Order: sequence, then C-alpha cells, then structure tokens
Amino acid sequence: MAENSLAGGFAAPAVNSAVAFRGIMMAMAEPGRIMPVSGGIPPRPMDSAAGVLALTLCDPTTPVGLMPSMDQPAIREWLTFHTGAPIIAPGEAEFVFGRFDEMADFTVFRQGTSEYPDRSATLVAAVASLENSGAVLRGPGIKESRALNLPDVTPFQANAALYPLGVDVVMVAGGDLVAIPRSTRVEVE
Repeated sequence: MAENSLAGGFAAPAVNSAVAFRGIMMAMAEPGRIMPVSGGIPPRPMDSAAGVLALTLCDPTTPVGLMPSMDQPAIREWLTFHTGAPIIAPGEAEFVFGRFDEMADFTVFRQGTSEYPDRSATLVAAVASLENSGAVLRGPGIKESRALNLPDVTPFQANAALYPLGVDVVMVAGGDLVAIPRSTRVEVE
C-alpha cells in the first residue's frame, strides 16, 4: 500500500487508466462479473480496486465522499493529490468510498431526480471477498442470471425498486471489483 500521498498512483497514467476504465466498464455492463483491476496502490484501509477506480473515474469535477472507515488523512491526501477530487459530505457526493456495512442504507446517498436520474451516487463498498455464489442477479447485461455473495440483499432489492432512481454500487475486495447497477434485480433462491 502507498506510504504517502505522492506514492501509489498509476506508473503509466494513459495506459493504466485506459486498461482500468475498460475493466470498470465491463463490470458495469455485466453486473455480477468479478473483474480484476490493477495499477494503483492507495493507503490502507482502501482496497487497491477502490484506488484504481478513484484514479480512473475521479477528477477535480467529481465530488467524493468518505465514510468513517476511509475518512483518514492519508486517504484524503492521496485522493486529493492523485485525482484533485473535492472531498465533501457522503450524502452529497458522486462517488462514496467506505465499507459495505457503513453504506447499507442506500437512501442516505444521492438518488438522482426524475429529470436527471444520472445525478445519483456510485457507492464503492469494500467487502471481505467476492465470489460468484449466493444471491441471484438478473437484469440488463446478464444473459439469464449470475450469482454473487452479497453481504445483504435487502438494500439492493429496495434500490432496484426505485429504478430509474437509486444508486449504483461497486463492491471491491483487494484488487477485484464487481458492479451492481440500480437496474439489477436481486433474488434469493
């Protein structure tokens, strides 16, 4: 992990960000597909996949929120130095970083509006592990169904019921990430 705010960024920014962007977009296009991403090494306790996502998608025009587990000076400095993203209250941010258990009430984050559903938050939620087992995901980008070990299905089910409003969720564990957009239906079988 990065020892200071100057370390841990992309070594080859153009190449690293292009490869990471493709991985992130593939994860969003195929909900439940676990994608490895690499190239960024943020300070602990931020997972490397969360750091790669921040390096790729955040910039000075992208307000970022940090939940208590991530709201640490080293992470703030790292994000500010490498992305320039302003750090604001999580309830107002476009991207929110934290542990899933801190973010399980999706309704406290930006949900978008009827006119602008895209003005919702993307939650980058750290979990212990990602595995293709457990809850069943269905919806756009999934041929029939895909399984994923969600920590709790209830917030995802409530979120899908709000569609086209709601949040998009990217869960991270180490160097892997998986996306669960608001259009994804979650079932327990």
